Amino acid sequence: MSADQSYLESVKKQFLYYKMLGEKAMDQLEPEQLFISVNEDTNSIATIVKHISGNMLSRWTDFLTSDGEKEWRNRDAEFENDLQSKDEVLELWNKGWNCLENALENLKPEQLSDIIYIRNEGHTVIEAINRQLAHYPYHVGQIVFYAKQLKNSEWNSLSIPKNKSGNYNAEKFAKEKEIKNFTDDELKRLK
Repeated sequence: MSADQSYLESVKKQFLYYKMLGEKAMDQLEPEQLFISVNEDTNSIATIVKHISGNMLSRWTDFLTSDGEKEWRNRDAEFENDLQSKDEVLELWNKGWNCLENALENLKPEQLSDIIYIRNEGHTVIEAINRQLAHYPYHVGQIVFYAKQLKNSEWNSLSIPKNKSGNYNAEKFAKEKEIKNFTDDELKRLK
């Protein structure tokens, strides 16, 4: 496998990992908790989802041939929550992620050095992917943090549970060394 193909496979797994983290966090909440905002300067989980999805649809629709900030995108409206149900939140969540996944599935390794534009600023495809691989986990982290605060009962850890690092490391170091993506085991654990 070429380095470019390896990179593409790695980012696909990493995006999927963060998608699953967000979903597992939201799954632990009551539907109405998705719409809670503690003050005017914070966004509810539903609003964060609306923003992520809007960004994904803008960035990844025809991303090789049109600017990543589409004329039809209304970024400011993404922060005005008009979603009414958990189903609407998840539908929008999946719409954005599906757009991203489709774009990555159709991307060829030789296109990674192509130049694309976001707000008229040129990026290689690799730079654009890395930009979004930093942006989406930032917001997924917000979702997880918020969900942990809102959860009314015991939180089911999405990573190494508190005070379990020693056990986790012992399990990892008991295995033979191998080359694989860090998400391989994590994705299995989260399913």
